Amino acid sequence: MLSACVFISLLFQPLLAGDIEEGKKLGFDRKKGNCLACHAVDGGSLAGTTGPMLIAMKARFPDRDTLIAQISDPRKNNPQTIMPPFGSHDILSEGEINKIVTWLYSL
Repeated sequence: MLSACVFISLLFQPLLAGDIEEGKKLGFDRKKGNCLACHAVDGGSLAGTTGPMLIAMKARFPDRDTLIAQISDPRKNNPQTIMPPFGSHDILSEGEINKIVTWLYSL
């Protein structure tokens, strides 16, 4: 049973690595995620300071769906937020948001 779990996890590692890299590209893309406009993150240049640093994201958002909701439409949690609703304004697709979350969880 354990060897089956290890095999399955090894099978998905390349997919996860691809999602991490694609998520990072989306997050750094000034026309898509544009995380650097407001957030500082390792590897980013010209980072903003309006939002919190993007570190320890799994600890800050242990529930993946909560982080997805925060990126998709943060107004639901905080109507006064200045963070754009990337999902509900069709800036990012659901798949793109999932890739960004996979990248953020790798930080």
